Amino acid sequence: FFNKMPAQFQLLHTSFSLGLILVLLAVASAYNALKFQKVRRMDIRMEIFEGNPIGKKIWDNVWKLPIMQPGEQGVSPTTFGDAALVLKANILQQYGGEPSVDGAPIAVGEIDGLLEGSLFLGLQTYFEKYGGVYKLLFGPKSFIVVSDPIIAKYILRENAKAYDKGVLAEILAPIMGKGLIPADPETWRVRRRAIVPGFHKAWYNAMCKTFVECNGPLVSKLEQACKTGEIVNMETEFCSVSLDIIGKAVFNFNFGSVTTESPVIKAVYCALKEAEHRSITPLPYWNLPFANILVPRLRRFNEDLKLLDNVLNELISNALATQNKQDVEELEKRNYDEMENASLLRFLVDMRGEDTTSTQLRDDLMTMLIAGHETTAAVLTWALFELSQQPDLCARVRKEIDEIVGDRMPTFDDIPKLQLVRLVIAESLRMYPEPPLLIRRALEDHVLPAGNSGFETKIMRGTDIFLAIYNIHRSEMYWDN
Repeated sequence: FFNKMPAQFQLLHTSFSLGLILVLLAVASAYNALKFQKVRRMDIRMEIFEGNPIGKKIWDNVWKLPIMQPGEQGVSPTTFGDAALVLKANILQQYGGEPSVDGAPIAVGEIDGLLEGSLFLGLQTYFEKYGGVYKLLFGPKSFIVVSDPIIAKYILRENAKAYDKGVLAEILAPIMGKGLIPADPETWRVRRRAIVPGFHKAWYNAMCKTFVECNGPLVSKLEQACKTGEIVNMETEFCSVSLDIIGKAVFNFNFGSVTTESPVIKAVYCALKEAEHRSITPLPYWNLPFANILVPRLRRFNEDLKLLDNVLNELISNALATQNKQDVEELEKRNYDEMENASLLRFLVDMRGEDTTSTQLRDDLMTMLIAGHETTAAVLTWALFELSQQPDLCARVRKEIDEIVGDRMPTFDDIPKLQLVRLVIAESLRMYPEPPLLIRRALEDHVLPAGNSGFETKIMRGTDIFLAIYNIHRSEMYWDN
């Protein structure tokens, strides 16, 4: 009967079974605690399974269900069984007194604040207490948190094939599909090779003019604020101008968000907020049957996503209707200053040898739109914040810009000469990395190197890993300040 159930109901049935098991364990634990008051806590925890034969029988049978079986090693994506086996190991460690599978210390403390938008700050507190590798537990759900650059390099580069984006891909897939951020490893490799040629010097030169044009309304707004003494929220303004720049540069769409607010702009921010909401919500209720119909939040989100899809699909259709296939070398020789549409979308559509589908183009463009503008705005905001706290450094930055750019429009050739400006941006990215956290999921059983943590960590297939970039960038082991 179970095997004939739809996948969603299998998940609900299994979750209910696990919940029942935990209740039985809790009852048994309370009973044992009353019966063996003088027994040490570890002994009580060991008695949980032994003293509850009914609960133990249910427990043993649940793990024989087909949905609980592990997936194939090294294959993406992982299965429900993989995640369940990680949960099982955590339950046995927490409530059964069995030794840790991974060997990482468990972070103990208040976790309420971790789910309120300051997760990376909480991870830093635990890093200072537990070191470069530790396990963060939300009940039986766990994350291995890595704050060691040697281990991070192993995960991201030396053994990258052993991981996918995991929970990040699950969160972003409804929004970005198979765009570069949530894409599986094979799709990522193909799309990266296809997109990189579009970022060439001739295009950069043309885009610098686009950047200046998009900044014009913001500069005017700031000049007016200086005259009136109005307080301006620069994070909001940087978000708006970044959105305008991405709109023009990537798919030749004028958002005009610095001066206006349209339904399309609202839809962009709705999609971004929904992604953030899902990233801190333990139960993926949006996957439940009929949730998209019954939950008002999800209905609004789907309406906004449909609006964005309609805009992007229309832009893609228009580009495909005027397609002019050329080799990459020919595309790089175009006069982008004179083109009506010099967008990255135009380049990708016209590039010979790339039979990209409309769906993949939509996913790529949506990824750049949603993920690109807020991260850029955050870096600019923090850089400006730090400069405002250091007037001497701010004066040096302004002096460099005056000497190299003066009153003319900046060009791409100016960028290498603005060395202090580049260092300010780089240091802002170190102090306030965007994003402050990377997420990966193990596709195979393996062992992480010790790095500076002092011990090797055994990783099960299905294990979720947080790479705490903020911790690495703020570690006194690597940085003076």
